[in-house]
Amino acid sequence: MKKTLAILLTLCMVLSLAACGTKAETPANTTPAETATPAETTPEEPATPEEPAAESVELIVFAAASMTETLTEIADLYKAVAPNVTLTYNFDSSGKLLTQISEGADCDLFISAAPKQMNAMDGSLIGTDKNPDGLDLIVTDSRIDLLENKVTLTVPEGNPKGIESFDQLAELLKSGGVLLAMGNSDVPVGQYTQKILTYYGLDEEALAASGVLTYGNNVKEVTAQVSEASADCGIIYATDAFSAGLTVVDSATAEMCGQVIYPAAVLKGDKEAAAQAFLDYLQSDEAVAVFESVGFSPAF
Repeated sequence: MKKTLAILLTLCMVLSLAACGTKAETPANTTPAETATPAETTPEEPATPEEPAAESVELIVFAAASMTETLTEIADLYKAVAPNVTLTYNFDSSGKLLTQISEGADCDLFISAAPKQMNAMDGSLIGTDKNPDGLDLIVTDSRIDLLENKVTLTVPEGNPKGIESFDQLAELLKSGGVLLAMGNSDVPVGQYTQKILTYYGLDEEALAASGVLTYGNNVKEVTAQVSEASADCGIIYATDAFSAGLTVVDSATAEMCGQVIYPAAVLKGDKEAAAQAFLDYLQSDEAVAVFESVGFSPAF
């Protein structure tokens, strides 16, 4: 009997130890609740679709030669506004630009140094002497007077002839004691000069025959003649005198040659919207500051 009891006690101890060995251990620093809770996750927000890049556009701008410096500077500024737009400039006399456009040259925006050349392609003026060839090339509603310039009398460094005014110039031209550089008759600056000669009662043909006039195909050529002192003086725009560092001795009044207005307009074609956007930018404070820095003033 005692032997049987001893065996039963031994079996109970073995079973008790086996049961203890099957229990899962729990780390001392972790509660059962912590081990049972799954990690929290934040739902992902839907990805925002990227906006498609703006289509690349090349704008061809025909502009008066006197705008070379300012429009070149503005092109760099416009890259930040419209990085997809490439500006390609053609600078020359407004008369030559008109001829190129009328003969089919690609152009999206035209800026002339005088209304005459813009009038010649304005369809709203067909039937008048302002548009003799009946051209209808611009978006009429886009046309604006963009800038105003001044016509000035400039001299080379040192002013060898001691020229001080238009009044004095007129007397020197009559006596043959000076060589004046001026623009050709198809160039706006030349046309303004012709008005000044008429104002003083001077005959251009007679002056040319006497050898006191020398001509340039555009205002840059006239400016170069003065800068190089190959002429005693020249009649150019205030902005070109500023850019070339020339001395201005006098400025023409509106009575002498009228206002010097630069009209601008978008040309008809498949890039009208982009051209209008650039024309709008040219009227912004940022662009106007560039124009004013060389002597232009806004005309709009």
